[in-house]
Amino acid sequence: MITDPARALAIAKTIFLERFPGADFGFVAGSIMRGEGRAYSDIDLVIVYRALPLAHRESMMVEGVPVEMFVHDPATLAHFMERDIARGRPSLLSMVAEGEVIGRRITLGKVLQAKVAARLAAGPAPLGEEALEELRYRITDALDDLRGERTRAEMIAIGALLHPLLAELSLRSRDYWNGAGKWLPRLLEAAQPGLGARYELAFADLFGAGRTELVLRLGEDELARVGGPCFAGFRRDALPAQRTDTRSPLAVTKDRV
Repeated sequence: MITDPARALAIAKTIFLERFPGADFGFVAGSIMRGEGRAYSDIDLVIVYRALPLAHRESMMVEGVPVEMFVHDPATLAHFMERDIARGRPSLLSMVAEGEVIGRRITLGKVLQAKVAARLAAGPAPLGEEALEELRYRITDALDDLRGERTRAEMIAIGALLHPLLAELSLRSRDYWNGAGKWLPRLLEAAQPGLGARYELAFADLFGAGRTELVLRLGEDELARVGGPCFAGFRRDALPAQRTDTRSPLAVTKDRV
């Protein structure tokens, strides 16, 4: 375990030189580099080559510290960052925008970093109508599940399903990037002061005491901001290609009953 950003940077530079000598530049990111390192915090290392047959990611332990490596060329890096933008969760963009630039072409890396930082600061595209309806439907379904008579184990399972869905709705409907796991509380609080604390109180009451009232009220309030619950009239059509060959053993035809 290390918490010193300078030590994390030194480890990343050694990995870069020894394992990726042909790379142009890289970005060293993660909680240790931000000065927020704790036990089990890792180092994120984005590596950029001039050209690669394909991108990959790999993990390793160095001096007891987990290191996650994301190995790209400009085209593959752009592809995965665009994918992050489309889903509204900028994991890779954040690493590039916030990381320390290392390597033999630092100037080029800083040019890319400035472009990515500007895109990150611009925020996500508005949540599309279909995506918003899908979120409303799934959240409505989970909230309705909580209204019935449930065991404590069932309430915990439903709450675990509901939390990331509701947080995504709260963030995206306020034009904020989405996140996951430990990032959600701080993102919610940034999106609206007091919102992160409200989530904490509501879900702590659900998971700790088995009480649903605060979570139900939170869910209802967040749905009300975007059109209310969604169930009756909801429909999704399958794609034409979503059809299994009739030779499948699971297909029933007039010749096979």
